[in-house]
Amino acid sequence: MKLKLSLFTLLAVFCISSISAQTKIIKTDAEWKKILSPAEYHILREKGTEYAFSGKYDHFYEKGTYYCAGCNTPLFTSKSKFNSGSGWPSFDSHIGNNVGFHEDNKYGMKRTELTCNTCDGHLGHIFMDGPKKTTGKRYCINSLALKFKKSQ
Repeated sequence: MKLKLSLFTLLAVFCISSISAQTKIIKTDAEWKKILSPAEYHILREKGTEYAFSGKYDHFYEKGTYYCAGCNTPLFTSKSKFNSGSGWPSFDSHIGNNVGFHEDNKYGMKRTELTCNTCDGHLGHIFMDGPKKTTGKRYCINSLALKFKKSQ
């Protein structure tokens, strides 16, 4: 009886985790190049960085939601956005499990890269110099990795 219960429990956990897991979007480079602009492709697929103070969302504060420019996954809300003065849109938190965290040791620095958990698109990096009154985190994001939808 214990064996049957254990197998049932494992099956139930597997089914629940499968239902709640995000469906990955996988495309070839050619497919990504068809749907993204060259600048978006450079940021999202080649892990590029736009110049500081050049992005359209750096000093943008309308109410709404920021989505991944590659796959439309909701990533950040305007409620979590703040002016960091860094030259990139900054947020102190993300939506659900939609953002992935990965160790990045390029260029002699130890950082944490942020990606979209649905399409693995590069978003930016996270730093621990954000607002102390909230999370203390600064999600430093490339504007070209985002699409904004205004709240109704």
